[in-house]
Amino acid sequence: MKMKIRVCQGVSGIIVVTMVTSFMLVYNSSNSSSSPPTSSSSSSRRLDAPAPSTTKRPDTPQRLRTSTLEGYAGVVDRKPLEMHCRTCALVTSSGHLIGSKRGEEVDRSECVIRMNDAPSVGYQQDVGRRTTLRIVAHSSLQRVLRSRQELLNASQDTVFIFWGPSSCMRRDGKGHVYNHLRLLNQLLPKLKVYIISRFKMLKFDELFKKETGIDRKSSNSWLSTGWFTMATALELCDRINVYGMVPPDFCRSSSHPIVPYHYYEPSGPDECSMYLSHERSRRGSHHRFITEKAVFANWARTLNIHFYQPDWKPATIVASMNSSDSAVPPGS
Repeated sequence: MKMKIRVCQGVSGIIVVTMVTSFMLVYNSSNSSSSPPTSSSSSSRRLDAPAPSTTKRPDTPQRLRTSTLEGYAGVVDRKPLEMHCRTCALVTSSGHLIGSKRGEEVDRSECVIRMNDAPSVGYQQDVGRRTTLRIVAHSSLQRVLRSRQELLNASQDTVFIFWGPSSCMRRDGKGHVYNHLRLLNQLLPKLKVYIISRFKMLKFDELFKKETGIDRKSSNSWLSTGWFTMATALELCDRINVYGMVPPDFCRSSSHPIVPYHYYEPSGPDECSMYLSHERSRRGSHHRFITEKAVFANWARTLNIHFYQPDWKPATIVASMNSSDSAVPPGS
């Protein structure tokens, strides 16, 4: 709990410094042009796409047949998110996207989903230009504000969903991140800002335990932004095209290519080193990157989820996951 409070307070400190200097720039930009139509409206344009899969989806979150997504509440008005997409491009932050030239392919999707502060400017050829939905961790809010010229000024048609522990997101005046998101949304009323409710966060925990047998809290794990993004996409999208996500056994091969964890931080840590260190960690809070990818691969066997860059299909990894070398045991 102390760690959570320190994280929230650390985030709030820089927000206080940057908020006043940033909102006027964003506000002026938002007033300089009219807002284009957005896919968050129930009357938004739909592109031709394959019919949605009729296979039963995971119990939680359930696939909603309407455009109302419960558990995602507007920061100011508390209204649920109204959004639906036939085709979604879920663009990861992986270094595998460097030089991929997938940008035009990504932009042809009805909705483009990105995570945290991953930029598109300067990387359009590989990751595309458009952003329909951006899912952001509470700990990444400060980085989003630092990139306000791109991520806020040019985001009048982007929906932002923030997730975080209840200590940061509570609405009783003690949730530091929520307080600053509310202030940001009051200053920039055209910005579409939502938070994941406490009840919904518990559902995501339950889903993780149901799919893996691992209790997130007792294993001292944090679900990654990738987990929240994929689970949300299951509710939002009929078809999900994932760009830059490796199969769960990828990093166990000694011959795997070395790529940066983030495509926009080429000098940053190696992706597989990050995955393996977190998966094996026993101290402090950590993510279960490889375990999560095993769940995603399992979902993709029956749901309309497809993986590109690298291109792979779950059927090709089922056999290898049965071996002791590549399986991810519960609690590993």
